[in-house]
Amino acid sequence: MFRGAMVAIVTPFKNNQVDEEALRELIEFQIANGTDAIVPCGSTGESATLTHEEHDRVIEITIDAVKKRVPVIAGTGSNNTAEALRLTMHAFDAGADGALIVCPYYNRPTQEGLYQHFKLIAQSVPIPVIPYNIPSRTGVNLMPDMVAKLAKIKNIVGIKEASGSIKQMSDIINLCDRDFAVLSGDDIFTLPLLAIGGAGVISVISNVAPTDMAGLVDAFEAGDMARAVALHHKMNALIDALFIEVNPVPVKAALALMGKINCEYRLPLCKMAEANLEKLKNVMVNYGLI
Repeated sequence: MFRGAMVAIVTPFKNNQVDEEALRELIEFQIANGTDAIVPCGSTGESATLTHEEHDRVIEITIDAVKKRVPVIAGTGSNNTAEALRLTMHAFDAGADGALIVCPYYNRPTQEGLYQHFKLIAQSVPIPVIPYNIPSRTGVNLMPDMVAKLAKIKNIVGIKEASGSIKQMSDIINLCDRDFAVLSGDDIFTLPLLAIGGAGVISVISNVAPTDMAGLVDAFEAGDMARAVALHHKMNALIDALFIEVNPVPVKAALALMGKINCEYRLPLCKMAEANLEKLKNVMVNYGLI
């Protein structure tokens, strides 16, 4: 159902408010450069510091701006199942094509707790659901056997996998049906995951270099492995630079350097250390982005 190079889009701010104009322009930039889906209100979109009203509004703006040209997969996760359910219902009512739901964080549920969390939401809202496994942020790892159990629920259609383990991704692919979309949550794993049967990536680097990530996936799908490998290696240094500090701090700095947004964050996120910003600038110059 969902395949290709999808962007985990940032949420631009201006004077501590969501910058609707900049968000709409970012969406146009993404669609014009081949991105296959827009994913608002994920961790890259600073969902943890958005008010509920802002969260709903960002999803509404995204759906309106996209106008069905590509899918919108709305981030609707929470460590409170009732809150995640409300956010997911709002995304469905607003017209989103899918919901990306991060594993509950901080409270560290058991595997059964994770199953019950996703099951309740998926059975309550008739929208395609993609659980998001990122143990480094949540403190819990959604294991392959539990993913396979969740995949039996009709509208759980894939997983965003950011465990950092290609073995875990491979195990999920082996345990699930071919139409279950295993999506990389780490840009650097995009090509390796595609090579073992993955469906694509929900990408950070696509915020600044959408043509190259879309080009990698398109080249792979077309059987042009040489081009896919070349783009994988081309993006390597930029991927490293975009994670020199915690995401989304560097990628928002990069977009600001490109003149696309203000360099504004919500505390506790803050501007990059000057030394790291200089490293990012140098990589971007070498890449041809600035």
